[in-house]
Amino acid sequence: MNYIDLRSDTVTKPSEGMRKAMYNAEVGDDVYKEDPTVNALEEYFAHISGHEAALFVMSGVMGNQICLNLNSRPMDEVICESDSHIFHYESGTPAFLSGLTLNPVKGEFGILEPRHVEAAIRPREAYYMPRTRILSLENTHNRGGGTVYPSERITALKQVADKHGLHFHLDGARVWNAAVYSGCELKEITAQFDTVSCCLSKGLGAPVGSIIAGSKDFIKEAFRLRKAIGGGTRQLGILAAAGRYALENNITRLAEDHEKAAIIADAIYEYHNIHLERTRIQTNMVIFSVTGIPDADFTQKCRDKGLLISGSKPGELRIVTHMDVTFEQINKAVEILRSILEGLN
Repeated sequence: MNYIDLRSDTVTKPSEGMRKAMYNAEVGDDVYKEDPTVNALEEYFAHISGHEAALFVMSGVMGNQICLNLNSRPMDEVICESDSHIFHYESGTPAFLSGLTLNPVKGEFGILEPRHVEAAIRPREAYYMPRTRILSLENTHNRGGGTVYPSERITALKQVADKHGLHFHLDGARVWNAAVYSGCELKEITAQFDTVSCCLSKGLGAPVGSIIAGSKDFIKEAFRLRKAIGGGTRQLGILAAAGRYALENNITRLAEDHEKAAIIADAIYEYHNIHLERTRIQTNMVIFSVTGIPDADFTQKCRDKGLLISGSKPGELRIVTHMDVTFEQINKAVEILRSILEGLN
């Protein structure tokens, strides 16, 4: 069966143009910093993100964890939203790699409230508590439903971080979606942070890789830590070429993925057995729950009809649109979902 795969925007495959860019990439030894394609990608991303320097890394987890490690010491603490990726989906790496604890603060659909963050910051004189060192935001917020931080909220949270001397980090795995939704340049979001980590394989279609940015001194240390945790590579330009192609060709088209998600949300949210916050659908994710049927059973019914979807968290299902699914397939997915929902009545 040819499935319509809406489990994640990581299931995309490199396009013909991207494959050609990879094939034609000029390469060198990146451990010696002699791969011209990698160097060009890093310089380009530093420019568009509003930072001094950047570093290509193997994954979003690697990117986030390098940033957290280099801006903390063991026994320190990171404040993050309670549904954040670094809390749920990075295998406990903050504790394993850096001796960090995470202090999860509940937000609204993943968006933190400044007063709640400030209340969670540990007193400096409390030697018996972890020391709050980092404030980490996730934009867009995955388990929040692809939600976007308003610019004024980021500014307010930065003021809290600055007031208390906290490092301000962005898990920007899908920050490209946030920029397109907000109608702004990437740097208008990313330049507000001390460090950023952004994925090239979510939504943008690259087969692998993320990129982090910060000051020149930070990236110098990040280069060393990347090597220490197994991220030193040689002729990396083949992958960097895919990332550069993605940045130059696949950002503005994310608006199509947002439109696809809206089509699905509009088609199902009025069913009486569906719970879906329509205003929550901002980018390429549709988070919803179905009453009267276990999540696994609903997912299986979709699979049986040729549609792949996934779980978000217990009691919620997730649909993620992306470039490898056409509008025709989206309409077919709507037909499948409607037929299942009507059969539950």
